[in-house]
Formats: sequence, C-alpha cells, structure tokens
Amino acid sequence: MKRWWQRTHDLILLAVVGLLALPAQAQLTIDIIGGGATQTPIAIVPFAGEADYPLGVTGIVGADLQRSGLFRLIDTGATRAAGPQDVRFPEFRSRGVDAVVVGSMTPSGGGAVNVRFYLLDPVKQTQLSAFSYNVPPAQFRAVAHKIADVIYEAMTGDKGVFSTRIAYIVKQGRRHILQVADADGYNPLTIVNSDEPLLSPSWSPDGSRLAYVSYETRKPVVYIQDLASGRKQALANFKGNNSAPAWSPDSQKLVVTLTKDGNSQMYMINADGSGAQRLTSSSAIDTEANFAPDGNSLLFMSDRGGSPQIYRLTLGSGAIERVSFEGNYNTTPRFAPDGKSFAFLKRDGNRFNIAVQDIASKQVQVLTQGGNDESPSFAPNGRMILYASGQGGRGILAAVSSDGRVKQRLSSAIGGDVREPAWGPLGK
Repeated sequence: MKRWWQRTHDLILLAVVGLLALPAQAQLTIDIIGGGATQTPIAIVPFAGEADYPLGVTGIVGADLQRSGLFRLIDTGATRAAGPQDVRFPEFRSRGVDAVVVGSMTPSGGGAVNVRFYLLDPVKQTQLSAFSYNVPPAQFRAVAHKIADVIYEAMTGDKGVFSTRIAYIVKQGRRHILQVADADGYNPLTIVNSDEPLLSPSWSPDGSRLAYVSYETRKPVVYIQDLASGRKQALANFKGNNSAPAWSPDSQKLVVTLTKDGNSQMYMINADGSGAQRLTSSSAIDTEANFAPDGNSLLFMSDRGGSPQIYRLTLGSGAIERVSFEGNYNTTPRFAPDGKSFAFLKRDGNRFNIAVQDIASKQVQVLTQGGNDESPSFAPNGRMILYASGQGGRGILAAVSSDGRVKQRLSSAIGGDVREPAWGPLGK
C-alpha cells in the first residue's frame, strides 16, 4: 500500500457522464458487517404498479436505508397501499413500526413514469413527507436514491447521501482505471484508463470536476477532468513532482504539493492552472492538504517535527500549529463537513487504521481495526467515512460511521485492487 512518502442531484449530470464514459466495469457490492446501536423499524410497502417494470424502486430504497445502519426493515407481508388512504395504521402500530412508506408508479406519457411516495407516521397517523417524480425507467435507480434521501432526512434530521457518487482507482494488471459510481456501487463509469499509475482523485465541491494525479508522462502530473464534457487539462506540470490536489470550498482554487523549488511543499493554484503561490517554506515534506469547510485554513501532513504529524495552516496569517499529538505517525487529514473534527490515518505499531479527532477537545477515537487501512474520505453529511483497506491480498473499499458503530465492506466482482476512494459532494 502507498503511504505518505509514496503518494506525493443531479440526474442530468448523471446522464451526460454516462454518455461520455468508457465502458463501465462491474459494480461494487456492499456488505453490512456492523449496525447502529438503535435502528428505526420502517415498513416499505411495494409501490402500486411497480410489478409492471423490471426495475422498481422500493427494493433500492430499502437497501439504501438498511445500509445506513440506522433502519430495520419490517416485512410488509401481503399489505398493499398506493397512498395514505389505503394504510391501516393500527396494523403497523401493532408490529412496532415507526414509519411507513407507500407509493405508486404509473405511466405519465412520452415513456415517462410518475413515481409518487408518502412517508407516514403510524402512531400519530400523519404524513411526514411526500414527493412525486416524472422520470423515464432508466432513472428509476436515481429516483429511488432521492426517495431514500428524503426519508433519511425526515427521520434523522441529516441530509441523505444515497444520491451522491464516489470516485476510486482500480488496478487490473497493468491497467489503472479512475472510476465514478453511485454511492451504493452501481453504475460505475470509467473516467480515465491508463497503463501508468493514477492517484489521489479529488472532487470539486460543485461536483462537476475531478482532480487527480497521473504518471502518463512518466512523472506525476496533476490533471483536472470536467465530467460533463470529458475535457482534461493539466493543472500542475512543473519540474519535479506534482501531487496531492485539494479543492477550495468555492471550487476556484486548489492546493497541490510541488517539488519544483526543492523538497515537497504546498502551493495554492487557480483551477485553470495559473497563479501558483507557495504556502509553506520548510526543510520538511509538507503535503496532503485539506481545506476547512469555511476555506480559512487547511490541514496538512508534515514531518517537520521528526515524524509524520498533522498541522493546521491559517491562510490569512500564515500561522502553522501542530494538531496531532497521540502517537508518532498521523497522516492524511480530512475535515468533517461541519469542521468540528477530522479523520486521519493513524499508525499503532505496524497497524494502520482510520481515526477521528475532535478539534476542540483533541480527543481521538480509532474507528477501524483492519490494520492496513488508508485514504479516509467523509460522506458529505459527515455520518460515514469511506476508506481503502485490504482483504484476501487485494485492495477493497470499506466504510465506517463517524461513531465507529456501522461498518460496511465494498468489493468488486472484477478483481484487482480498488484504492484511493473519494466521496463526492451532495447533489444540487
């Protein structure tokens, strides 16, 4: 695995990327290997008319909610309901159900289908939420994710992330493939396919572009790929190594690590590749930058103190302070979306695991026990962390909740190593 010294909603966009992408690989499959301490019992009644379509939506909605670790699906048996008027609330109350989902799928003309759903509280016998979508059958999966997002937010108060996407690198023999997939591993799209290594995919906060590192010219160069047009540009191709791209919250700038002036140091650069400005000047290795959500500071890794540790740079003043103190090896910091904590890679002996540190209290919690973990990436609601791990001699992706209770494992049917995950932003 590569360590620090080796690594220097919207449906239109989904459709456009699908047209531009190279042939997709087999999707990732997700196994739930741990659940939350408490799970909300929810009943999802098969939508009226769903049987008329090969791919419905209720199964996908249920899988999304179950995968979060916060919901327990209750068998609805022979119950059928298209709307609130059809629901027998006492029946669900007697089974301990806290929420009921019903809906319908009906043709709406021009090949489109009207997908309507209701989220109901069987105890209060009230409607919590309801939406209607007109979509072609090809977008049933995307609509199911949107429905799951609405339900998740209504029940938890947090934004759902089922409609988001993830990026990752697959290595198959000599081939290195940068892919983008739905958060559940379906609809994988090949964005870059190369015989040379690809590293460090990073989403622009507006979700329209990916920055990454490629060795296609036999040296590390940072590129930006526009997902809608497929246009690629070299962002940083200076003398020496160009690596570790990190976007600013407004998607206008990036921080990259360059060796053009000597050792590895961090530079701010405009998203069009202009105006490179040096941020750090040390005799150490300064790299792996990550912006705070407010854009006023960034975390980075440096060995300026003799071992890899995490530091914070305040951009306005240039002040630098060390923020990690537990252990002698802490790297790859990634801010939580609320800016109150950060995930990072922590070494204990010969074991590498994902941990989180609260910024105010400096309290550290180790979340994983794989021993060969790396590359943490927060979900945009802050509730899950995607990371790379190892299993059976090859790289896989995994996810853990920010409290460590919910655990998932994502594996690929195509074999090969799957590495360098990056969770994309919320859809607009």
